Amino acid sequence: MKDSCSSASKLLEKYFDQEVTNEERSLVEAHLLDCPACQDELKLMEGLRDMIRTPVEEAVQKEDFPWVWQKIERGIQLEKRPNWWKSLRSWLDITPLHKRRVWIPAIAAIAILILIVTPLLFKKTSSYPGPFVVEYVESQTNNVMVYESEKSKVTVIWLFEGPEMESPAS
Repeated sequence: MKDSCSSASKLLEKYFDQEVTNEERSLVEAHLLDCPACQDELKLMEGLRDMIRTPVEEAVQKEDFPWVWQKIERGIQLEKRPNWWKSLRSWLDITPLHKRRVWIPAIAAIAILILIVTPLLFKKTSSYPGPFVVEYVESQTNNVMVYESEKSKVTVIWLFEGPEMESPAS
């Protein structure tokens, strides 16, 4: 009987916590019918549980949980928010790029792109392609300048009223 009691007492805590399999449960329940010592141990466990449960339940009923939540909400609202400059800097933070050494090929690619695009942007092109003739006629009352493009067959005439004031050559 002592062997069955030692094997059942090992399962008694699991039985009390309802963590046994169906086979273990039937083994413990069959043993409890014949063993007053294990029955007393099970009653002792139930009494201990009741002793602990009563003060915990009373404390839960006394506790004001909405007050605790209000305190948490107040703390969240009072939490200092970063100004817009700091949040922008953290959003644009490039420290992961520094850690991974990605910036070296990126800068090299940007430099190559600048070297290729710059000459195209600053390339001098004439607005009037092809040969052209400019004539300038001065008179006492009007000055006229005529621009003629041979290729596009465009003639532009400027009429300046009044004599043009030129500084005397030294």
